[in-house]
Amino acid sequence: MSEIDLQTVKQRFGIIGNSEAMNRALAVAIRVAPTNLSVLVTGESGVGKEFFPQIIHAYSARKHEKYIAVNCGAIPDGTIDSELFGHEKGAFTGATESRKGFFEEADGGTIFLDEVGELPLATQVRLLRVLQSGEYMRVGSAQVRKTNVRVVAATNNDLLKSIENGRFREDLYYRLNTVPIVVPPLRERKEDIPLLFRKFAADVSVQYGMPAVRLTDEAREMLMNYYWRGNIRQLKNITERISALEQERELTAQTLSRYLIPVATSTPAMQQHTAMGGDDYSTERELLYKILFDMRNDINDLKRMLSDLMHGHQPHPHSQPQPSQHEVIGLLPSSSVDDYAESEVVEEVPHRELTKADVQREQILKALRNNNGRRRDAARELFMSERTLYRRIKDLGINEEDI
Repeated sequence: MSEIDLQTVKQRFGIIGNSEAMNRALAVAIRVAPTNLSVLVTGESGVGKEFFPQIIHAYSARKHEKYIAVNCGAIPDGTIDSELFGHEKGAFTGATESRKGFFEEADGGTIFLDEVGELPLATQVRLLRVLQSGEYMRVGSAQVRKTNVRVVAATNNDLLKSIENGRFREDLYYRLNTVPIVVPPLRERKEDIPLLFRKFAADVSVQYGMPAVRLTDEAREMLMNYYWRGNIRQLKNITERISALEQERELTAQTLSRYLIPVATSTPAMQQHTAMGGDDYSTERELLYKILFDMRNDINDLKRMLSDLMHGHQPHPHSQPQPSQHEVIGLLPSSSVDDYAESEVVEEVPHRELTKADVQREQILKALRNNNGRRRDAARELFMSERTLYRRIKDLGINEEDI
């Protein structure tokens, strides 16, 4: 594909950047679009995988037919078969009438299955049949129906590892992965980071009628070398937060550093795991580093305050509080660890060891409280799928009264 064609696609879909890896992924999407082959888009959360099925549909012979996007991770196990394949009246409690599923609605068009790795095994069997023969049955029906649908799937999971763990069918994987498209993480598109920052800053400027923030050379270098665990979504979040909070419109490296939480995931082994799409190990590591980093700052402040109170002094004039967690953007925006302030769990109660489950539970509770209990918004803040969040809430024993 020529450069002008790539630029046309980028302008049409609002894709910013000129990195070789992104151009290569876009070129594959355009070349496969006129076919009916299944496509599997892989990449970390927040890299923009949702653009690729739209591009494939727009440049295919199906472009005038329906395009339906389905977030498989946001639909409960008990209803996902009904959502995808439809159901008959009386098939289950509450089925007061027959209903078409997404595969029936999208007949002749394209269906995008986002977070396909979250599908239950029983649903995977149904999906495999659709891919093999175009046949399916509604829930509660014995009648075989036909559909002509182009399937594009996406996942941030390592499906090969899921196959080893018995969570994903190998035959379905190869059916979906006829043409693979790998979307690069933001840290592998360093030259695109300043362009994206400028775009997001300009959007905020137009929306709220304020001058756009600008980067100094040092700040630009810092931005390009950050790990970006949350990828483009995280960069957009940070840009918007800086634009709203900072009075100075020229952003220095010192100011920017307050918004970038240190992330200890840049070792070669961790990079390899993340590139494969795994998220549990790296996310848990980041949660541990994040909460320990915050607790250290809180405890230092508490020790200074207690020392001043015990000696009858006012707080030391040169004792500056650490930046509020609500002013810091990193893996989990707008989260804090204020609840640990009174317990002093690290140094004062050495026998109470903070476990990985404790950290996960606390971060999930805080995300739920920040979003008034809304699971979908909390999952977005935690950079995980809604289905994964539901599973962890259940595993950690979190109840409504805890929120």
